Amino acid sequence: MQIRQTAIEGLIELIPRVFEDERGHFFESYNKPLFTSLGMPMEFVQDNQSFSMKGVLRGLHLQNEPFAQGKLVRVIMGQVLDVAVDLRPDSPTFGQYETFLLDAKLANMAYIPEGFAHGFVALTDSIFSYKCTNVYNKAAESGILWNDPDLAIDWGISHPIVSEKDQELKPLRAVFPQQAV
Repeated sequence: MQIRQTAIEGLIELIPRVFEDERGHFFESYNKPLFTSLGMPMEFVQDNQSFSMKGVLRGLHLQNEPFAQGKLVRVIMGQVLDVAVDLRPDSPTFGQYETFLLDAKLANMAYIPEGFAHGFVALTDSIFSYKCTNVYNKAAESGILWNDPDLAIDWGISHPIVSEKDQELKPLRAVFPQQAV
């Protein structure tokens, strides 16, 4: 498995070796000893899956303590632009983000540690899979406005389909007024 470290500590892209032949393909999507050796000693306790039509944008979501979630995300079908925003208060990269082009054909994945807001836009009809290190808790749910001008995320499409709930999220400065953006 190839590992791509990003400029944001703890945020990693994983590209598995895909074995293909006339029957189809095979790849390893999770290997606990390997992940532990990479400094990712996590236990996954919940798996989620979503389907999104082309143009759907979901996010930017997060779970507050004590229900913060690390996520291993990948696309089972399709292609998405995945975004992770560092919201760890003591991080030197607070407010910075990284994007990943996740593609079912490449089988690449992103590991997003606790303390990040996460979202994605479906570039094609897509099935998205999340492995989470903590269970979902409605009371701990939070998020950042997907089109926050301070973040200026280039989602790669114009006029995404965004839920009413996600359109009502607040910008980073309103959620973290004590932090410099």
